[in-house]
Amino acid sequence: MLSLIGTYECKVDAKGRLMMPSALKKQLAKELQEGFVVKRSVFNSCLELWPMSEWDVMMKKINGLNRFNKKNVDFIRRFTAGVKLIEADASGRLLIPKDLLAFASIVKDIVLTSGGNIIEIWDLVAYEVAVSDNDGDFAALAEEVMGDQNDVPDGLS
Repeated sequence: MLSLIGTYECKVDAKGRLMMPSALKKQLAKELQEGFVVKRSVFNSCLELWPMSEWDVMMKKINGLNRFNKKNVDFIRRFTAGVKLIEADASGRLLIPKDLLAFASIVKDIVLTSGGNIIEIWDLVAYEVAVSDNDGDFAALAEEVMGDQNDVPDGLS
């Protein structure tokens, strides 16, 4: 599984193309050849850039859902709404479709940030708001989400 590192500020040109920062290109050398899927985020007004290998893993999970369950069908439809295949051009740029740029309110200044195995693409101002501590205490959130994790290697206690 891919584990990406970093947060990078860059720009989208008038045609919706972004030049991936060199540090991110190095981490994604293989993936640049295979292509990506770009989609709307489920929880935020940003985009998610999925390397094809990671998208295939997610689709195996989704394809395992029972399609005779209405909630599953509704989830699949909404999760895949607006999904697009994109590839890097000869200059290493990615062309983000206009409808997805509009969804994320992206005009020019953006942030690419690692989300583990995917990259989130944010409008710069929206990203700064999202990572500010105005919505609550990050320490409390960290404790709630990660506090019950067992840090002992190999499950030994």
